[in-house]
Amino acid sequence: MMRGRWAFAALALLGAVLLAGLGVWQVERRAWKLALIDRVERRLAAPPVAPPPPSRWATIGADDAYTRLVVAGRWRPVPPVFAQAVTDAGAGFWVLSPLDTARGTILVNRGFVPRRDPALMAEGPARVTGLLRVTEPGGGFLRNNDPAADRWYSRDIDAIAAARRLGPVAPFFVDADAVPGNTGPRGGLTVVTFRNNHLVYAVTWFTLSAMMGFFAWRIARAGGERRERDRGTGTS
Repeated sequence: MMRGRWAFAALALLGAVLLAGLGVWQVERRAWKLALIDRVERRLAAPPVAPPPPSRWATIGADDAYTRLVVAGRWRPVPPVFAQAVTDAGAGFWVLSPLDTARGTILVNRGFVPRRDPALMAEGPARVTGLLRVTEPGGGFLRNNDPAADRWYSRDIDAIAAARRLGPVAPFFVDADAVPGNTGPRGGLTVVTFRNNHLVYAVTWFTLSAMMGFFAWRIARAGGERRERDRGTGTS
């Protein structure tokens, strides 16, 4: 009987340690998330810079996301890609077109439209200010991109480049800013938010850890009291 009590106490103590470890992990995640939010906010407040040159393309990743860019070049006259979108303006499509620049071809998300319109093909010179975004391979939730049918649920740069036969392109795209008076695709609808519930999760794990620790202490204490009573009565 006593061995069973001590085994339960040990398991409860182990559970308390594991739960406390999860709480510490959430505290570390919160610190990482706050640092990420700070970096992104500083990028959003900074003046736009030139796009990364091809020599840097291989290292572009999530740490570069939301850098403000200004790109200048000439639109390549190919049909735009319409990628399904849900925005503050409703459901519709993002319009993506390739811009040939001095630093290579860069896909530009020109903005949102409520319906497909082939007449939105861009031509001529352009200068675009916007946010660097990393590629979105594969597709959307439970939906895969279908290049053969020209159905797009995410902005997958490699797949779009292959479907439109663009050749080498930058491994990122640019979300164009809103342009006053523009009657074409509506830019400036990028939503930059980061969920930060780590403090709530940490408090939850630490609370459960404390409860398990208290449970282990109660079991151990009850076992000790039982042993003292057994000694007093001469039983084992």
